[in-house]
Amino acid sequence: MTALVATSALTAAGTVQASTAPAAATAQPAPVTGFGSNPGNLTMYRYAPPGLGSGSPAVVLLHGCGQGGPEYFTHAGWQKFADAHGFSVIVAEQKQANNSSRCFNWFESGDISRGQGEALSVKQMVDRTVADLAADPDRIFVTGLSAGGIMAASLLAAYPEVFASGAVVAGLPHRCASGMLDAFTCMSPGRTQSAQAWGDLVRAAHPGHSGERPTVQLWHGGADHVVASANLQESVKQWTNAHGTNQTPNATGQLPADTTRTEYHDAGGKPVVISYRTASNGHGTPVAPGSGATQCGQAGAYFLASLCSSYYIVQDWGLAGSGGSDPDPTDPGPDPDPDPDPTDPPATCHTGSNYAHTQAGRATQRGGWTYAVGSGDALGLWNMWVTTTLAESPPGYYRLAPGAC
Repeated sequence: MTALVATSALTAAGTVQASTAPAAATAQPAPVTGFGSNPGNLTMYRYAPPGLGSGSPAVVLLHGCGQGGPEYFTHAGWQKFADAHGFSVIVAEQKQANNSSRCFNWFESGDISRGQGEALSVKQMVDRTVADLAADPDRIFVTGLSAGGIMAASLLAAYPEVFASGAVVAGLPHRCASGMLDAFTCMSPGRTQSAQAWGDLVRAAHPGHSGERPTVQLWHGGADHVVASANLQESVKQWTNAHGTNQTPNATGQLPADTTRTEYHDAGGKPVVISYRTASNGHGTPVAPGSGATQCGQAGAYFLASLCSSYYIVQDWGLAGSGGSDPDPTDPGPDPDPDPDPTDPPATCHTGSNYAHTQAGRATQRGGWTYAVGSGDALGLWNMWVTTTLAESPPGYYRLAPGAC
């Protein structure tokens, strides 16, 4: 097989084609030039919502092969959440001069290593955004699809001090491949290694790092025949080992579109790795077109109508606020707290999942969000793994009581 044929086969097998769905975003990220030495020869775009204040978070987007950066921003629905929650979006774009199918070169050591190539170019985009917008350097996040997702994993490994968290969509473990031909095996059927071996590759990306590592969210379709779904568990092995925990799930729940969400906690009970497996999805970014609070994006080639992955990624990153953001700020919700009454009995504590609270009548849910009965306090996502404590006083009136009551 000639090099040309090998390149064509790789870009066809491990890439994402441009979507034909019409764009519907009201704004587009603007080009930014002069962001550094740019050794990877990438193009930078950036979206900043009107009125964005200093100290805001920033999210890096890495598109799939055959796509453009602004296209990925639009079709994956990121403007909606940037506007709603106040963060900027850094959009990195590959050039055809670097890769004939505009794939990020996730299989080239010179492009995924710390201080080199495309990885350094993305780091420089982050530095420029922190300088331009006074963005919070402790709240920088990265996500990408397919080749972009694999590059996101490598950025988390190479620059653990830069990124707070990252979401890898339809990707595979960092440094699975050591060259272009090796990439075929990594994509399908996938490469199996021990958790220790995978974790060593992350640690080797920045041997001097001694601080915390970014948390990681891993998304994969159960019917992905481009990047085999077996890569999901291999990535779980890599990142749990990098965090010093094991592959025993600590919490599991179900989401729309037959999606299973699984958490892996560190010794302190913090979810450091979260996997999402959508059984019927093939290769692409999950989206859920519509205007609802949990909906986003535009369906098309490699944008899969199922559930809005961007929505759940934002929640995992804490960008919607620690207590959750009300999806409809014009809705006054339940009645405000009643006047305190000294004859009321002492408060009774109720600790449980938001789902359990609704089942017991202590809370209600609207649009996937949970609210305490009585006070209307926002408790966050309606599911089985978000745990909150409610104080009940008087009987039948509940308020959020973080930690204890």
